Amino acid sequence: MGAGWFLDELATAGSEHLDPEYVAGYDRKSAFDPTADIEVLQGLGFGKDSTLIDLGAGTGTFAVAAAPHCRRVIAVDVSHAMLVALEDNVRKAGLGNVEIVRAGLLSYQGRERADFIYSKNTLHHLPDFWKGVALDRLAQQLQPDGILRLRDLVYSFEPRQADPTFEAWLAPAPADPRTGWTRGELETHIRTEYSTYSWLLEPMLTHAGFEILEAAFTESKVFAAYTCRRRSQ
Repeated sequence: MGAGWFLDELATAGSEHLDPEYVAGYDRKSAFDPTADIEVLQGLGFGKDSTLIDLGAGTGTFAVAAAPHCRRVIAVDVSHAMLVALEDNVRKAGLGNVEIVRAGLLSYQGRERADFIYSKNTLHHLPDFWKGVALDRLAQQLQPDGILRLRDLVYSFEPRQADPTFEAWLAPAPADPRTGWTRGELETHIRTEYSTYSWLLEPMLTHAGFEILEAAFTESKVFAAYTCRRRSQ
C-alpha cells in the first residue's frame, strides 16, 4: 500500500528498538523463554512440515528456538538493528531454514501462506484502526485453519480500574534498566504506545476471521496470550 495516508511502521516501532545499543541488552531485559509457546503450537500440529512466520521477531529468540522443529521460519521485523542481532543469532545457531525479512505487520508480503504465525509484543505498536488492518492481513497470510499465537500487553480490566491496576504493575519494577524494564520505561509504554483492552481486541480477532481457541491473562491484567485458528470459511 503506497497511499499517502498509510502508516509508517518504522515511526511507530519505538525509537529504542531501532538503537543498536538498546538492542544489545534487549534479551537480558526481556528474559523470555519460548518453550511454553512452542509446546502450545506443537499441540496444534506444529512440526517438521510446518512453515511459521514470526512477526516482530526482534533478536530472534522465538525464531531460533522454533526453527529446529519445523520446515521453515520466516522472521520479520521493521528494525534494522533487531535484524542484525537476529541474523547473528541464527548464524551462531547454525540454522539454514530461517529467512529474515525487513517488514512489519502492515507491510509484510509473503509468497506463500503459512501454517502458523507467532507475534509477541508487536501489535501494541499500532493504534486500534491499524490493529484491525494488521489482523486482517495476518489472516490472509495463513492457510485455512492455520494458527495464530498472539502475545502482547493487553489490558483485561475496566477503565475505572486503571489507577490501581497500573500502580500494582509498576510498583515492583526494577530501578536498574539492565535487569528489566524500569517504572519510567513502563510508564512511557502506557502513555505513548497503543496497548488496548481485551474487550476491544477480541472482536477485532473475530472480525478478521479468527476463532479464539484460548485466551489467557496474567494476574496483573496487563498481559495476554491468544491462540486463534483462522476460520476456513
